[in-house]
Amino acid sequence: MFDVLIIGGGVSGMSCALILGSAQNKPFAADKKIGIITHQKASSLQDAVFFNAYGITSGKLGAALLEESKEQLADNYGHVVQIPEEKMMKIEGEAGNFVITTNKNIHQAKIVVMAIGAGNPFTIEGLEKFVIPHQKIIAEKNRIQLRNNDHKVTEGIYVTGTLAGWRSQLAIAAGSGAAVATDILTLWNNGVHVQVHDSVRK
Repeated sequence: MFDVLIIGGGVSGMSCALILGSAQNKPFAADKKIGIITHQKASSLQDAVFFNAYGITSGKLGAALLEESKEQLADNYGHVVQIPEEKMMKIEGEAGNFVITTNKNIHQAKIVVMAIGAGNPFTIEGLEKFVIPHQKIIAEKNRIQLRNNDHKVTEGIYVTGTLAGWRSQLAIAAGSGAAVATDILTLWNNGVHVQVHDSVRK
């Protein structure tokens, strides 16, 4: 049973995983089992090259960033379980006891974070009732999002990045994933607001 399972290893999913992983020394997060399904063949990063993204070396290829982010997560927060080469097919259950079926396995999670793209058609069974047209991408692109309130779709299910209704910019996606991570950490901390920073002074 994962305390939180992130679906998608693109910008928003990895950002969420990095923030959650970085809280490992906090008492309220020390015993939490965190997982991320890193299937990302359809990620828009595959064809991207960056010149306008804060903190990213000019000319960085998105495909390289995908691989480097997995290495960064493994090197710094190895307790976060990376699940490669699986694609989510269905979600069942309720907050505290979700069952996630992939093309290869079945996983259980208390909280699920949907961090995949906004492509249409949406093929994950169990979330159809939350699908609406994307509110910040032109209609001609035929993109969708999950209906949510500040990233929360329903109890125990969060959504990040373009699937949450944000525009497709690396900085926005990363911030969206980080925001969800801090919301989950705040939940684990009994509602006391949480942010996680490293400092050269410590």
